[in-house]
Amino acid sequence: MNVPRGTVELTGVGKRYGRKHALADVDLTFDHGVTGLLGPNGAGKTTLLRIVATSIAADSGQVRLLGRDPHGSQADVTAVRRELGYLPQELGYPSDMTAFGFVEYVAVLKEWNDRERRVREVRRVLSLVDLTDQATVRVGRLSGGQRRRVGLAQALLGDPRLIVLDEPTAGLDPAQRADLRRTLSTLGHRSTVLLSTHQTEDVAALCERVVVLAGGTVRFDGAATDLVATAVGRVWLADEPGDDALVSWRTGTGRHHVVGGTPPTGADPAEPTLEDAYLLMLGPDAQRLRAPA
Repeated sequence: MNVPRGTVELTGVGKRYGRKHALADVDLTFDHGVTGLLGPNGAGKTTLLRIVATSIAADSGQVRLLGRDPHGSQADVTAVRRELGYLPQELGYPSDMTAFGFVEYVAVLKEWNDRERRVREVRRVLSLVDLTDQATVRVGRLSGGQRRRVGLAQALLGDPRLIVLDEPTAGLDPAQRADLRRTLSTLGHRSTVLLSTHQTEDVAALCERVVVLAGGTVRFDGAATDLVATAVGRVWLADEPGDDALVSWRTGTGRHHVVGGTPPTGADPAEPTLEDAYLLMLGPDAQRLRAPA
């Protein structure tokens, strides 16, 4: 499947909740591939994803999805939603439905009217998220991670051209997260995948592109390797935490991982991680994410 460039185009997009600017003049274009959104709580990530998922409308600016204005007409928004898969941060699950029944219910809403094809598709997406053995279990009896995978399965129905995932790895164990990475990596070859996460290791392992949001504005937009490069020469291992470090913490070796500031006496340069670069990109806001040791 060929996906046109500019699958998602946001120009001057703004959104307010009362006096708070959730997004302010955001300009972003997304094509096929996997893009990770990073940012502290309240940065605007969920608001941006909800706009792209047609769940809410922007207050200002222009939004084009799959070449259409999603709020131009009912026909436009319907056409976009037919090619959209969305996993919100919170998804309500009727506890009396089975995993299969819930995903099939969503498939019916998406107009999979041929029952034989619909059943095959539901089985396919449940297999993608490793829930074949749990298909007949009621959602209320599944673990939190399993319910999250049910939500992911419904987002993958129909092999959508645009996939929007808000915290898809929440509640998943390391093996499940690795499986999810493999699935999304494959999807990124033919679809536009946007995902929000607090797990920088997931972004480092999966995403070709990273967008850092803070205070409703874009702090960084580029390749993950380019973000890491911004932290070169600004990270050390030391015996002391560092008097003016942005953040530091004691590692399992007994030494301190020091990010930002001036190198403590006797410090050794350390190869930066994506998390280090992300914390430095946030600046003082990073102290709310990780307290100094």
